[in-house]
Amino acid sequence: MNLFTNEKHYNTLSNYYKFKYGKKVVKISLNMNFTCPNKDGKKGYGGCTYCSRLGSGDFAGYRFDPIEKQFNDIKKMISTKWPDAYYMPYFQANTNTYASLDVLKPLFTSATQLDKDVIGISISTRCDCLEQDKVDFLKELNKKCPVQVELGLQTSNEATSKLINRGHTNAEFKDAVNRLHDAGIEIVVHIMNYLPGETKDDMLSTIDFINELPIDGVKIHELCIIKDTKMAKDYENNPFYLPTLDEYTDLVVEQIARLRPDIIVHRLSADAPKEDLIAPLWTIKKMVVMDEIDKKFRKLNLYQGDHYNPNK
Repeated sequence: MNLFTNEKHYNTLSNYYKFKYGKKVVKISLNMNFTCPNKDGKKGYGGCTYCSRLGSGDFAGYRFDPIEKQFNDIKKMISTKWPDAYYMPYFQANTNTYASLDVLKPLFTSATQLDKDVIGISISTRCDCLEQDKVDFLKELNKKCPVQVELGLQTSNEATSKLINRGHTNAEFKDAVNRLHDAGIEIVVHIMNYLPGETKDDMLSTIDFINELPIDGVKIHELCIIKDTKMAKDYENNPFYLPTLDEYTDLVVEQIARLRPDIIVHRLSADAPKEDLIAPLWTIKKMVVMDEIDKKFRKLNLYQGDHYNPNK
C-alpha cells in the first residue's frame, strides 16, 4: 500500500485510517491495572529500565474505574475536537495479556461493544505473554471486530536487550509475531532509538530485523529519560549520549527510507509527560520533531522504502 503525499513521504497512520474507514480514528487509552512478568518476578523485577511507573501508559493515567467509564470520560473530552470520528479502545499500560483467559475474554469482548463507533481494539503486550490459547481467542474475536496487537521490541541487539532488562529474546519475539500473523491479527511493533550504547548501525539493523517479519505497522520512539526509572538513575550516575533534534530526525529519515514500503508508520516520536521528562527536552515539541522529519524527506526527495533491501 502506498499512501504517500507531497507532504508525507511515508505511510502515515492518519492516511491509512482515512483510506480504510473514510474518517478520523481516535485511540482511547485505557488502564486495566495489569502488571508485567518483568516486574512481578516471573521474568524479572523492576521492568525495562526505561519504563515509567505507569507501565508506559502515562496517558492512560492511574485509573481504577470500569472500562465503560474510562472510555466514556475520554470520549467526552475528545469529541469536542473530533465530533465525527471512529474510536479504538487502546489497552496501553503495562502488559495487557498478562492474565488468565477468564479475565481477558470478557474484558476484550466488552471493549468491542463500548460504542457504535468502535471499529477495533488495540492491545499492548509482550511477546512472552501470548500463549496459544490467548492467540486463538484473539483470532475468533478478530472475526467480529478488528484486533490490533502492539509488541515492544525496542531493539534487535540482544546485548542492548539485556542491558535494558527487556526480559525476552528475539526468538520469542519472532515466534509471537508469526503466530499472530497466522491468526490474522494486525501487528504493530515498537522500536526505540538511542538506547544506551547503541550505534547508528544497531538502530538501522533493527529496521532490517522487522522488515523480515510479517508485521503491519511500526512505532518509532526516541529514548526519553523519565523520572523515577532505573534509566534515570543510570543517566544521573553515568550520563550517556542522547541525540540532538537534528541527529534524531536525520536517523529517522534514514530508517523510514530503509523500511519496507507496505508498513504503516504509526508514530515517529515519543510522548512523555512534561513534568516527568528529564531529557532530551526537545522531545516536548512533538510537532516540531514531525515537521523537521517531513522537511528532510522533501529536501532529500526520499520516500519510505527507497533504500529497502529485501535481501538484507
